[in-house]
Formats: sequence, structure tokens, C-alpha cells
Amino acid sequence: MSLLTTILAFAFALGTLIVVHEFGHYLAASLCNVKVLRFSVGFGRVVARRRYGRDQTEWAISAFPLGGYVKMLDEREGEVAPQDLPRAFNRQSVYRRFAIVVAGPVANFLLAIFLYWLIYMHGIPGIRPVIGAVTAGSSAAAAQFVPGDTIIKIGPQAVTTWQDARWALLKHAVEKSVVMLEVQNDRNEIAWRKLDLSQLSTADLDGDFLRALGFIRLQPPLPPVIGRVLPGGAAERGGLQGNDEIVTINGESMTRWDRVVATVSSNPGRELVFVVQRDAAVMVRIAVTPDAVLENGERIGRIGAAPRIDRDAMRKYEVEVRYTPLASLGKALERTWDTSAFSLKMLGKMLVGEVSLKNLSGPITIADYAGQSAQAGWISYLVFMALISISLGVLNLLPVPLLDGGHLMYYMLEIFKGSPVSDKAIEVGQHVGMAVLFTLMAFALYNDINRLIHG
Repeated sequence: MSLLTTILAFAFALGTLIVVHEFGHYLAASLCNVKVLRFSVGFGRVVARRRYGRDQTEWAISAFPLGGYVKMLDEREGEVAPQDLPRAFNRQSVYRRFAIVVAGPVANFLLAIFLYWLIYMHGIPGIRPVIGAVTAGSSAAAAQFVPGDTIIKIGPQAVTTWQDARWALLKHAVEKSVVMLEVQNDRNEIAWRKLDLSQLSTADLDGDFLRALGFIRLQPPLPPVIGRVLPGGAAERGGLQGNDEIVTINGESMTRWDRVVATVSSNPGRELVFVVQRDAAVMVRIAVTPDAVLENGERIGRIGAAPRIDRDAMRKYEVEVRYTPLASLGKALERTWDTSAFSLKMLGKMLVGEVSLKNLSGPITIADYAGQSAQAGWISYLVFMALISISLGVLNLLPVPLLDGGHLMYYMLEIFKGSPVSDKAIEVGQHVGMAVLFTLMAFALYNDINRLIHG
């Protein structure tokens, strides 16, 4: 994956989300007739600025790009001219201040709804949720799932793709509940399976929880032909090329791509001898040493090569989900609500130790996801942006001083007690909020660095 692609995809996503969030504050302030002094993308020293509008608001780009702010006229931050006093933020009613502050997170949720609306109208490609194999002794085996079963419903929720099925099961998995699944076999017979999710551990939720349950997705039969060699991988270093047909590895015949994957995965760091057919006639002998990476706590081998996909053969496994504009809006609202509620639930479970703090991600991991999703196509990139926009909205609504949610908490207290929260309480809250945010950032950065080191 190109480093430049990762940087550009991350910068565009982050810049868009910051601008949308801060524009929510700016628009609400303007509607409440509060004077805005500065709209900044980034914190710290201003590196570029222009003034626009009747209030000559300063639109700025600042040195530290991970965030932004809207600076409003406020007597607590400097002297205010007498004619401007009615437009000072601190002179507004508590309800107006509440509306201005909450508008930032609301703008992020509205952006997510808009992006999902576009995605659902365009159509979402996916793979049919057909079970390829069931691990013996697993929860799936105990529920009597069999290869060839197609999952139709998980609880009351209809599913069309493996993405849908994974999301629906994940929501039940974090609760470790028992859920009913409706399946259809290859003879079009309908049956219900009772799946027990209570045996999932915290480590299972951190990794591939579907495999931990015993589900192995149906893999279309792919020939052992390389479609693409990833830059910098072991395959490229060894000399493998696109369109090479892998005949043998260490003398063992390769008839399907999954055999190639299994052989490579089980030999991390060990030299393998590939015999490939190139240009329909030439047999080439190539030594390749798979890179060793950690996946779900297991050391496996990877060479950085993708199979050649026969689009005609794949069509029977693929499905595209598309909705009308009105139905897309309903689905977008539902997905945004579900994701927001799930994010809050996961945060709560992290606090009580039911979910690992390894799930926290910092800017390095988010940048990596931005690059991966951008390379996968614009639909994947828009889904990524919608998820990050929701996360930003949820994070800012947490009742932590220094965040929007902390200010909203003070305003709620002001509404109930009939007077503003004391300056001393706000000062103490700021110290607490700074400690909480620093701790979260430290965990997130530790996880980022850990992922970089261990794969």
C-alpha cells in the first residue's frame, strides 16, 4: 500500500470531519447571533488565515492538525466592546449555549447519515452469507449448522451479506447472549438454529470471533494463479509476478488458491520453493521466504500476493444491496443509530473490563484504515468516513470536561440548579478531563505502536 495514498486518504478524511464538526458549531452560533472570531482547522500556531463575512471572522489553518475549534466572542476570554455584549457567548441563555455546543457532534451524525444514504442508494457489494465449513466441537457445530447453510436472519434482523451477518452477530456477541438464526440449505429448506455466544472470551472479540464460533465462510474455488503482487512483499522480493500459475510448492502440487494460502500460512520465515508456469510455456523455479506476522495471536506466513479473480465464476457468490432514496434514508438513520449505540456500549464494557482496551485505536491505525479503504474503492472509503464521523460524534458527547459533552454536562447542571457551575468546579473538571483524555490517548497510541510491531 502506497504511503502517499495513506497520508492523502487520512488527511482528506480528517480534514473533512473536522470542518464538518466545527461548521456545526459555527452555523449554530451564527443562527443564535453569537459573533465568531476564529474558525480554525488544527490547534496551536496559526500558519494561514483569511478574514471573511460581516464579522470579519478569521478562517485559519493551525500547526497541529488533529482537531479544530471555533472561537466565539466571550467576556471570560477578553474585553468585549459595549455594542458587542449582546453577541457574546457567555451572555446567551443556557439553552442557546447548549444548542451551539451540541451542534458539532450533531453535524458529525448528519454527515454519517448522508454518507450512508449515498451508499445505500448506490448499492453495497458483498458476499452471500453462505457457510463453507463448521469447526468440530464449536458453538456453530453444537447449533447444528452445516456447510451450505445460507444465513437469512439473525434474531429479527434480515441479513443479505457476510458484512450484515458479522455486524448483527457482533452486537449479540458483546452481550454473550443466545440468538436464533434462520438459515436456508441448498435444497431451499428453512430451519432455525439456536447459537450460544456465551462461550466467547475477550480475546475472541478482539480477533476473528466468527472463526471462534466455528463459522468458516464459503470460499469460491480459485485457481492457483497470482493476480497481483503487493509492493514490498515477499512475493515481489522473490521474483513472483502477476499471472504466474503456481504448480508446486516444495514439491507439493497446488490445485487451488486456498492450498497455496494454507502452505504459506503454515511456514512463516521458512524458505519455500515455488515452481510456477509463466507465459503458458516456461517453468520457473523461485525461492520465497514468507514474512512472519501475528494474526489473532498466531504467527503465520504471508508473501503479499492476491489471487486472480474470475469475475464470471464469482457472480453467483456475490450480491449487491440497493435501496430507493426513501428506504436508503431509513437504513442510513438505522445504521447511524445502531453504530452510535454500539460504540457507547463498547466503551462501557471497556471501562468494566468486559472488552479489551486493545480495541482503542489512535491516529496511526486510523490512517492505516483510511489508506486500506481508499485502495479498496470509494464505497469502502465512504463507509470508513461514516464510521469515523460517528466515532467523533460519540466521543465528543461523552461527559468529559474539555469535550463538548463536558460543557453539555455543565449546562444540564445549570438548568437543574438554576445558576451556572462555579469557576472552581470547572477548573477541577478541566484537570480531570485532561487526565482522562491523556490516558485514552496513551492507550490508543500504545495499541497503534503494538500493531505496527506485531502486525
